[in-house]
Amino acid sequence: MIMKKKLVVLTGAGISAESGFETFRDTGGLWEKYPVEQVATPEGWLRDPDLVTDFYNGLRKQLPTAQPNAGHLVLAEMEQDYDVTVITQNVDDLHERAGSHRVIHLHGELMRVCSSRDPDNPRCWETLTADRLEVRHGEKAKDGSLLRPWIVWFGEAVPNLDIAAREVEQADIFAVIGSSLNVYPAAGLIRYAPADSPVFVIDPKPVRVPTRREVEVIQEVASKGVPLLRDRLKQLG
Repeated sequence: MIMKKKLVVLTGAGISAESGFETFRDTGGLWEKYPVEQVATPEGWLRDPDLVTDFYNGLRKQLPTAQPNAGHLVLAEMEQDYDVTVITQNVDDLHERAGSHRVIHLHGELMRVCSSRDPDNPRCWETLTADRLEVRHGEKAKDGSLLRPWIVWFGEAVPNLDIAAREVEQADIFAVIGSSLNVYPAAGLIRYAPADSPVFVIDPKPVRVPTRREVEVIQEVASKGVPLLRDRLKQLG
């Protein structure tokens, strides 16, 4: 039995933006409309949990209309030929809906809510559904605390970072898709890729790569760049 090569992919906002899901940092993005301090920090939550709940309720309503694009779909199809792990900075579920089976969310999941007292306690997690996209003001988790989004806010630790780093350390191939590599600690994951593993970056804009290693750049949007990556990997064998 031939072992599949391990392909580890880090995806960022660029791949979701093509699907019509509103991003945070780009021009016209959410951070221009809503102050980070109000809706993406523990302090903002403590100050006004209803405002934060309403913000994520509204963001969640985008999900039914956003559909996986060719970037998501081709990554899922590549599982036929590779052992694929997707590490994503995105909070949407587009990779899962495209058919990817191993997805590590670094910054949380929009469709999951949790205890505001102990966000990483899985016994208090709840997964919302398409017919229940909103959390009511004052709604409680199983431990009696307010339900909050399972989102990693500014100033909070990234619970899946160590898991992601271990995946990158084992990569035969590492690719970055639709990420500016400006957001840490996620951007630092590229440094965990083995020295003899090829590294690819797919993005239509110039990306400043935080490493001196050789990187092959595919200057395209994800929907065009991921099929090109698939073809390039076939050439490499």
